[in-house]
Amino acid sequence: MNEDSSSSGTVFRPRQTRKSGMGAKPPELGELVRFEDRISFVYFEHCVINRKDNAITVTDREGTIYVPAASLSVLMLGPGTNVTHQAMTVIGDNGATVIWVGERGVRTYAFGKPLTHSSRLLQQQARLVSNTRSRLAVARAMYQMRFPGEDVSELTMQQLRGHEGARVRKVYRALSRETGVAWDKRTYDPNDYDAGNEINKALSAAHTCLYAVAHAAIVSLGCSPGLGFVHVGHERSFVYDVADLYKAESSIPVAFHVAADEPEDIGSAVRRAMRDAMYDLSILERMTKDIRGLLNLGNEDSRDEREDDHVGLWDEKVKEVAAGKAYGIVDDEDEDEWGK
Repeated sequence: MNEDSSSSGTVFRPRQTRKSGMGAKPPELGELVRFEDRISFVYFEHCVINRKDNAITVTDREGTIYVPAASLSVLMLGPGTNVTHQAMTVIGDNGATVIWVGERGVRTYAFGKPLTHSSRLLQQQARLVSNTRSRLAVARAMYQMRFPGEDVSELTMQQLRGHEGARVRKVYRALSRETGVAWDKRTYDPNDYDAGNEINKALSAAHTCLYAVAHAAIVSLGCSPGLGFVHVGHERSFVYDVADLYKAESSIPVAFHVAADEPEDIGSAVRRAMRDAMYDLSILERMTKDIRGLLNLGNEDSRDEREDDHVGLWDEKVKEVAAGKAYGIVDDEDEDEWGK
């Protein structure tokens, strides 16, 4: 079983308390572990993923290990992995995200289920991204997080892009000097991972991990990965928005430092280092807080979406009225007709 191990990505072996997992009751919404308290991600390849009670089992020639589904944020599945229907059921019940990673982690395919029944943040996201002024305000707030000592409130998107490009180039140059890893520019072929040099391979692997966790954070809050504020036109636009907030302190330095060590398997080494970095930098907790903060700009309603479990009916005047209620005045004949 090829699983990248680290102190922050522990695989647990729970006690056997039931004979069969097929009848395990799905957890209630309030019982689900909060996203920021979960394992950042685990990666497996060349194995079979199945289910035992509310845990997933991972089996290969070396044996079987157990991972509590409620503790997962992202399960990354590499080449040679088979997943059973029962495994996907328990993963979905517990709101984890599954990323099917293609050859060398270049292509990703995702499944996600929110840890909330509320669409409040999703509606707020759609409202903000659909208005030019509010969209620009969120985009500026995202850039402001990267330039804490500067005022970007009057900069245009073109100026912000130039500002960010200069910042990232400085980060690359500084890390190249610090680690001794030669750096020219970011070049890679999504269809041919091996065509890139070691540092570009390391960057691809590190960014894949960061994108996976950003995707999981977004869907765990019930938001849309496709409604981006800086990026646009892609199903993962908001994923790229969120991930870009942390690249300069996580995936980029991890890639350079791992490449400097010249490991035999750079992809596996990068994944282990990324798990440690995400734990040390509290990335899961920060992503959850930052996404909520960005989408609540100008909105004083900061309720926990997990507690907002109701269905209403939209109204053009008062926004929402109660569901599960009969509206309108009917006479006895109408009531008899509807009651048939």
